[in-house]
This record gives sequence, structure tokens and C-alpha cells, in this order.
Amino acid sequence: MRKIVHIDMDAFYASVDQRDFPELRGKPLAVGGSPDGRGVVAAASYEARRYGVRSAMPSRQALQLCPDLLFTRPRFDVYKQVSEQIRAIFHRYTDMIEPLSLDEAFLDVTEDKQGIGSAIDVATAIKKAIWEELHLTASAGVSVNKFVAKIASDYRKPDGLTFIGPSKIVPFLETLPIEKFFGIGKVTAQKMKGRGIHFGSDLKRLTEQELVRDFGKSGSFFYRMVRGEDHRPVQPHRMVKSICVEDTFETNLSSREELLKELQILCVKLGERLRAKSVQGRTVGLKIRFSDFIQLTRSITHAYYVDQSTEIFEQAKQLFDRIDLEDKKIRLLGVSMSNFYHQDMQKMTARQLTLF
Repeated sequence: MRKIVHIDMDAFYASVDQRDFPELRGKPLAVGGSPDGRGVVAAASYEARRYGVRSAMPSRQALQLCPDLLFTRPRFDVYKQVSEQIRAIFHRYTDMIEPLSLDEAFLDVTEDKQGIGSAIDVATAIKKAIWEELHLTASAGVSVNKFVAKIASDYRKPDGLTFIGPSKIVPFLETLPIEKFFGIGKVTAQKMKGRGIHFGSDLKRLTEQELVRDFGKSGSFFYRMVRGEDHRPVQPHRMVKSICVEDTFETNLSSREELLKELQILCVKLGERLRAKSVQGRTVGLKIRFSDFIQLTRSITHAYYVDQSTEIFEQAKQLFDRIDLEDKKIRLLGVSMSNFYHQDMQKMTARQLTLF
């Protein structure tokens, strides 16, 4: 039986800024662009979240929710450095590490590198080391697979640790609101609720055939998910060929201003994922699905590699501006990056060459 730990740093960007600048501690803080323009919140401190401020929200809207909100510009070089320090702590306990972003990762601790014996004790030791060495808090989920471990890490945030053993997985998932399930977005959750599915127990009553009928190929995933079935391995050295983020809107959008806001939010998310995987790309892709389900894709390739959200947005906006959207309603918007330069692979190759 596998022992999987999911570590998720608490309000990572904001917590690093509050750590480094004492005058920000205990105050509502948003890391992101200025509310005077088209800025977007990249991260919000827990003080700010109490007012409803959240990541990917327009900065102007965040300031309306919390008039005392403080803003800092993102320091991605600093966050990446801290992320590498966190990853070095992970490596003391296992080499089976799969980063998901700068602030979260899956760890397979089945082999028990330090002979600790218990995955719960390993997670506790990691949290303790992160706090003592970096003065940051992390939440941990411990279970037998990636899906359940990820849900567990979110259960007692911030600074929590939740263990869900094999016999507790199904009862735990049955009581969970469907919007808490990893992989169920806002639009799908709304659709499920319209069919009377509010909790895992409601989802579990449906057959796989019924779920496929109502939700397409995702239905099979939902069927296994609510039963806690996930056989995916932790993948330390997965080489990605492209990375895409997309959003299906609750109501179709047609306003150019609204769509550009959504595009900017997606570019922020994409930039974070690129930096977490230490990759830069040359080819930016744009994906649009209209209300009639007709889909359009466009891409642009530049001579230089990028991983910063502002640069990605500039290129995505070029593609967006070339598309005739007159009288058209958009259901889905996505942005992608490909044609990668892998920074970690270059480091790995350099280390291998020194052996000879």
C-alpha cells in the first residue's frame, strides 16, 4: 500500500511577503497588480480572505471588498527561490516528488528514506522543518493515493494535517460537498446541483453509465473519484510538452473587456505553472469555444522564451485581437504554452557532464 503526502503551502506568495516585511503581518494583503488598472490578485493573505478576497480576482474588485487592502507586486524570483528551499526539505524524506506549482507537491514516502515508519510522522517532520527553517506554514494531507491526499490537505487549512486511512476514504468522500472535490469546477458543480447532486453520497448513487450520459467522458472519472480510486503514480521527472489552463464560464461572455480580464487571469495561472515546473516556452496558444460549441484555436511563436504572466498576456492578447468576435458569445477561454526550454533538464545535463 502506498503512502502519499500532499503538501500545500498556506497563502504562499502573501505569506512570504509578510515574513519578509514585518509591517505587512496581520494585515489584509493582496499580491498582484494595481487596482488602478487591469491588475489581478495572484494571492491573498488569510486576513484578506475573510473579506472575500481571493486569487484570480480583479484587483479593483478586491479593493472594493476590503478598502484597507494592501498590495505588493509579485516577486516571482523570490517565491521560486523559497520553493526550491522547500523542495530541498522534501528531498530529505523522499526523492519521489511531483511538484504541481511553486507552493504544492505530491510526495510518495512509501520507501521511508529516513526510517521514520509513519507517513503521518513524515508529514509532521516536513511541516516542522518548513516552519523552523523558513518561518512559513504548510498544510498536509496523508492517504494512500494522490486524489485523496490532495483533498485531505485542504481540509484543515491553514497549518493543518489530515490523515484519511483506507477504511475512512469512502465515508469521508460521501460527506464532502461536491465543490470540494478536486476536478469539479464551478460550472460542473452547478450542473450537478441542478441534478440533485450536492454531496459525494449523491454522486455515488449514480452508475457509471448515468454519469457518462450526463457528464461525458468525465463521468468515468467522477465514478472512480467518489470511490477514492486513483492509481496514478507520483511522477518526479515528467517531461511536459505543453501546459494549458482554461475556464468554462457560468454564463456565456461577449464583452471584450470581460474576456480580456478572464484572459489575464488565465495568463497569471499559466505563468505560475510554468515557473513551478522550471520551464519557459516560445509558443503561446489561445483556445476559444463559442456558445454553439464551435471551437477555434490560434498560436504564435516568438524567438525568445518566456515564463512571466505579463509577457504571456501580451502574446495572447495579440491572438485575441485578431479574432472577429462580433455578436458572438464565448463559453470557454483557454491559454497554453509549448515549445519548451527546460531549465531543470539543463541543470541535470550539466551535472551529468561533470561526472566525465
